[in-house]
Amino acid sequence: MRSGRPKAQLELTDAEAAQLLSFARSRSLPSSLCLRARMVLASAGGETSKDIAVRLKVSQATVGKWRSSFLEKRIAGLYDDVRPGRPRSIDDERIAQLIQKTLHTRPKDGATHWSVRTVAAETKISKSSVQRYFQMFGLQPHRTESFKLSTDPFFIEKLRDVVGLYLSPPDNALVLSVDEKSQCQALERTQPMLPLGFGYVEGVTHDYKRHGTTTLFAALNVLSGEVIARCKPKHRHQEFISFLRDIDNAVPKDLDIHCIVDNYATHSHPKVKAWLADRPRWRLHFIPTYSSWLNQVERFFGLITDKAIRRGSFKSVRQLIKRIDLFVQNHNANCQPFRWTATAESILAKLERLCSRISGTGH
Repeated sequence: MRSGRPKAQLELTDAEAAQLLSFARSRSLPSSLCLRARMVLASAGGETSKDIAVRLKVSQATVGKWRSSFLEKRIAGLYDDVRPGRPRSIDDERIAQLIQKTLHTRPKDGATHWSVRTVAAETKISKSSVQRYFQMFGLQPHRTESFKLSTDPFFIEKLRDVVGLYLSPPDNALVLSVDEKSQCQALERTQPMLPLGFGYVEGVTHDYKRHGTTTLFAALNVLSGEVIARCKPKHRHQEFISFLRDIDNAVPKDLDIHCIVDNYATHSHPKVKAWLADRPRWRLHFIPTYSSWLNQVERFFGLITDKAIRRGSFKSVRQLIKRIDLFVQNHNANCQPFRWTATAESILAKLERLCSRISGTGH
């Protein structure tokens, strides 16, 4: 029996693997480009075309087509569809130069990043074409996202502990995500707001009068989404203990309480520790430093800030507290839990990729 023609070996450079992985995980790129990237990654990983086709629900010929296209033209081959019409006026080399310049250089005028117009002028490619290629490759040089890596020496242990509570809560226990939103300001706008209308948004004056602050203490039940909330005048261990008492009274006595908190000094105050020592059903679980994203109650704080506080105008702290209490009451009447799906392993893998990208920049 005569064997078929052997397939050309598909190997990826580190840069190509990183770029394809970014394509495959993107939520903004065309789905067809993401699918092609997954085909190439799977093929480079040793998976057969038949298995790839079954898993991704495409034909084996489609897998072979994009594998061959990548072998011939590399990354550019994944978006080079053959369609009728006018031939392309910008060849692959110019596109590669555009991407290289955007990713690895800075404008000579001292600007911190490229814009569509500046990179178009530099590469002699039209603004509309630059915009199209930016969108195709998911490039957004005008945007940044903030991040902060934890320096906690017990980061992995704390991460596994908290994520374990989210994904597999213990029996006969209540898991609560607890934190404080301090300095909630009662701000009164100096002029009336302009109402929302056809063709224009609601108008709010930039200046205001301050009428004091309150601290919102909140405990989110991660299983039901229900929130226990109290507004208190200060942000000290005394107020925190008072809030713990409120929780203790609200939770049935036959349930243990697992409380997820951050590393704010108030939470580990000696008097707080003494209060907890007298109540064996309580367990405090600390998230790693600089990891507020791991505390689900922060998501609730985002909701209440956006929907009840930020755009409000309050003549007193009492009025602000009434607005907060009303929002919490309505939230609990129709509450749903925030769905947590990430495992500790997936989070650690993402952090590993982030660290490798940082080390690749020379920092």
